Amino acid sequence: MVKTAAKHLLSLNDGRDLFIDGERVADTTKHPAFRNAAASAAQLYDFQADAANLERMTFVSPTSGGRVNRLWQLPRTYRELVERRKAIEAWAELTCGMMGRSPDHVGSSLAGMYMGMNVYEANDPARAKALRDYYHYARDEDLFLTYVIINPQADRSKATSEQPGEELVAQVVDEDSEGITIHGAKMLGTSAPFANEIMVSGFMGLQPGEEKFAFTAMLPLATKGLKLFSRKSYERDAPSTFDNPLASRFDENDAVVFFDQVKVPWERVLVNQDVHMAQAQWHETRAHVVQNFQCQVRLMVKLRFLVGIARKVAEINGIINIPQVRENLGLLAAKAKNIEGLVYAMESAGERYGEYFVPDRSLLATNQVVAQTLYPEIVDLIRTLAGGGLIMLPSSYRDFGNAEIAEIIGKTQRSSIVESKERVKFFKLAWDAVGSEFASRHTQYEMFYSGPAFVTRGHAYRLYDWDGVKNMVDGYMSTYDLPKAKIHDAAE
Repeated sequence: MVKTAAKHLLSLNDGRDLFIDGERVADTTKHPAFRNAAASAAQLYDFQADAANLERMTFVSPTSGGRVNRLWQLPRTYRELVERRKAIEAWAELTCGMMGRSPDHVGSSLAGMYMGMNVYEANDPARAKALRDYYHYARDEDLFLTYVIINPQADRSKATSEQPGEELVAQVVDEDSEGITIHGAKMLGTSAPFANEIMVSGFMGLQPGEEKFAFTAMLPLATKGLKLFSRKSYERDAPSTFDNPLASRFDENDAVVFFDQVKVPWERVLVNQDVHMAQAQWHETRAHVVQNFQCQVRLMVKLRFLVGIARKVAEINGIINIPQVRENLGLLAAKAKNIEGLVYAMESAGERYGEYFVPDRSLLATNQVVAQTLYPEIVDLIRTLAGGGLIMLPSSYRDFGNAEIAEIIGKTQRSSIVESKERVKFFKLAWDAVGSEFASRHTQYEMFYSGPAFVTRGHAYRLYDWDGVKNMVDGYMSTYDLPKAKIHDAAE
């Protein structure tokens, strides 16, 4: 009864309105822009269904009795938090950390909201019931959820309600006994082509008078009026897995989502036109923490992969024993371990939140701030190590099929430890990880997925124990004073 790849791929052929290059996509699982990434997302479910991984990756749902992924597990102890993290880590390893919006991301958001059920109950029992029922449904079906929580960019100097055009930002335009109607756009819709359902919500602060923008709803991606407009597909532009080993498999895609008079039934409305709850759902619950803990676990895995690439660059180029190279590799290793150490620290310093045990909020904020600057630094160090080797490569795998060209490749692509084909194969991978268009998108993603720097640093400021550190300073200052000898007045 565990969800499998076949079941997930079948669920994607649901008639959703997905568009790319001016055309509607008939079948996501077969279209050249999406099929490989869809298969990569689906393989996560086959991995969890394998008998060897079943216990590590799944647990028994208390409502259905079936086994579902541990992303839905609500940890009550440190041990259960670690179990959940190990499942997230195992999934991330299957994609080298390159699929940031795997099912355990938005699923984690929903789990964090559910842990804060008391926040919903105190505000609106009807919306609390909607959250409770939807969470049980999503867990028992082991759904792949995605979300859109960012407004399209227009005039960033203005508030949400001041943006140009009535149809720009998704908003509630009607409400009746059956539910609400929403109209407008949201982004970034990452992994939307491969997900089952989508959360449409907001993350940035709203002001009184902007209630129509303050809502959270859950929708199947095949909902009438819901339209996905994909960015350029890096997968389709990949000549082969040999030439673009990452882009050809792990292009999770991003999309603008437009809601054209979409009706949402009340049982799928978690927040309704409530400015306070629009923020409380993330920060008074632990949704923001649980969600971004998944991000940091995934980043931890991705950095291990990048450090491995750096090491192989040094070995294949014969520079591994140069002291300056080892110094840079040591710096790379330390930067990667910084993130890993903070992941473990978030667990061990975790807090009791009601009946649950969740990662430490302040350390999470610290990790986000560090990660935003650290990732581009790591990419830059790898590019520096690799030099021109990242660029001067055969144009595609087809060059090896031409005997004359293949002979020249053998003469010019040299290494003291690997054959020419292996050298080309590796540097194609290295380029796809740090230099290609796919890689550039990843650098942008890692720098901004958790918000602008002023937002993440604001969280770090807000969650830090300032009273504790000030008391430490004041406590020490209380141990000394002016000398007891007479102090003469300055006038004397």
